[in-house]
Amino acid sequence: MSAKSNTVNTVLGPVPADELGIVSVHEALLSVVPGAEHAFDISMDRAEIFETLAAKLADFRAKGGRTIVDSTGMFHGRDVRLYEALSRSADVHIVASTGMGPEELLGGYFLTPQTNPPTPWPAEKFADLFTKEVTEGMVVPRVERRGAAGLVATTASRDGMTPTDESLFRGAARTALHTGVPVSIRFGDDAVHDLGIVLEEKLPADRVIVGGLDRSDSVAAGAPLEIARLGAYVALDHVGLEDDDHVTDKERAALVAELVKAGHGDRILLSSNAIGAAKGRPDHDLPYSYVLSDFVPLLTAQGLSDEDVQRILVDNPRDLLTVR
Repeated sequence: MSAKSNTVNTVLGPVPADELGIVSVHEALLSVVPGAEHAFDISMDRAEIFETLAAKLADFRAKGGRTIVDSTGMFHGRDVRLYEALSRSADVHIVASTGMGPEELLGGYFLTPQTNPPTPWPAEKFADLFTKEVTEGMVVPRVERRGAAGLVATTASRDGMTPTDESLFRGAARTALHTGVPVSIRFGDDAVHDLGIVLEEKLPADRVIVGGLDRSDSVAAGAPLEIARLGAYVALDHVGLEDDDHVTDKERAALVAELVKAGHGDRILLSSNAIGAAKGRPDHDLPYSYVLSDFVPLLTAQGLSDEDVQRILVDNPRDLLTVR
């Protein structure tokens, strides 16, 4: 594992961790369902996409935001050149991610058995793939590499982790151990179990974000508190989304207050999972500034102090994203 560097990998290169400011830790800039870029009815006009995203990032900056983490991984529209231009234009740090999942969204190449008898892609092959995106740069089709991923993001199948998902999680953990960047996992049907897979690889819990913990099923099961007790970061990352699968913003704010009261204020992360430009999938067209403009007042109403809010929006993501 690398020594503590006090820097964070952004698309424009390493920056001092203390310069991140307010961070939104789980958003999407350009999100493209694989293959949608070839559909006759979907526009991939780069100038139009740039203007849309630049306006949203400028709004985030104007409301006090400083860093956006694009945690979409490798094959869902990630465009490193575009993100470099946006970062310069909007004066916002952009942390991009490597990683992939769940199994149902993998291309056939990654589902091809590598052994006889057939078994899923081994964790070590995923680890090698993800590690190179951190140490050598993220792949830009076809063969160029640019920038360094600042995060490994992976997702389990919603109805339960598959053997391929497990390989993805273990590979992500090994990449984190080797490179010092953190891991973001989205659990399937059991957050504590899925975190356990990553921890079995000897990755310290404080290098892991468990996302989606504002899902109604996880809240009902007490998962956010248990994940915090285990030492991982609890990401309530659908702020502003109120549907059958997730708790309301009022319930999210109460959950944040409960975690702070239990002594876990240093393990909370917030974002909206907003999609700046969606292609081939439904929009989740919240402003990146939504947490700052609409959710922070709910936290204040719950009795959180300015110091609590600063810790959640600035200190926690800084500590997580710092390469260690």
